[in-house]
Amino acid sequence: MHITSITRRLGMAAITLVATAAASLGIATPEAAAAPARDPILFVHGWQGSASNWDYMWGRFLNAGYSADEMARFSYDSSQSNKDIAVEVKAQVDSLRAKTGAAKVDIITHSMGGLNSRWYLKNLDGLGFVDDWVSIGGPNHGTDAANGCADASCVEMRVGSAFLTELNSTDETPGRVNYGTWWSPCDEIINPDESTILSGAANTRTLCLGHLALLSSSPVFEGVRDFVK
Repeated sequence: MHITSITRRLGMAAITLVATAAASLGIATPEAAAAPARDPILFVHGWQGSASNWDYMWGRFLNAGYSADEMARFSYDSSQSNKDIAVEVKAQVDSLRAKTGAAKVDIITHSMGGLNSRWYLKNLDGLGFVDDWVSIGGPNHGTDAANGCADASCVEMRVGSAFLTELNSTDETPGRVNYGTWWSPCDEIINPDESTILSGAANTRTLCLGHLALLSSSPVFEGVRDFVK
């Protein structure tokens, strides 16, 4: 046998022996992917919004030490039913988990993003894949502002809608997910303002901030950052 072939076989045998020994001792080999030190974050915007709504918070999380690979944001057609958007949320969660190797993610939402992401949690088996969930200015119990539009998602945001009745039935904060909300007494879109509050969540009243201003508020960011740590 050629000496090069013998050397190659001996080398492969040695690698196999080291890997077997490491496994028996519970030592991770180089091929084993390490779980991330913290949960990656998925941002979900609201009605007629886009991924760019998160520019401020995205930048602040980068400054706080997160990398772009630990976060994800996306744009979706907000005129469709929140049930359909929830399917997109599920795909985003699955993709982020696959990319990072994380068992769970944190979800931070604004406005209507809280509804479709909650539908994902409750009805699309998302409870086992989310650690912390945040609603910023979410119409969790509906808003009078939705009476003036006719999109499928807008109808679902009306106070007393069939969608909200089903979403909030039995348990508003199911599973072992940590739920947190931030709501403003001056939110011109969420009426009544207290609509955001969820039973079983950590509910935080902010300063007098407008609906979009909630996303560029330093105190809101700091509260959300500490909540998802």
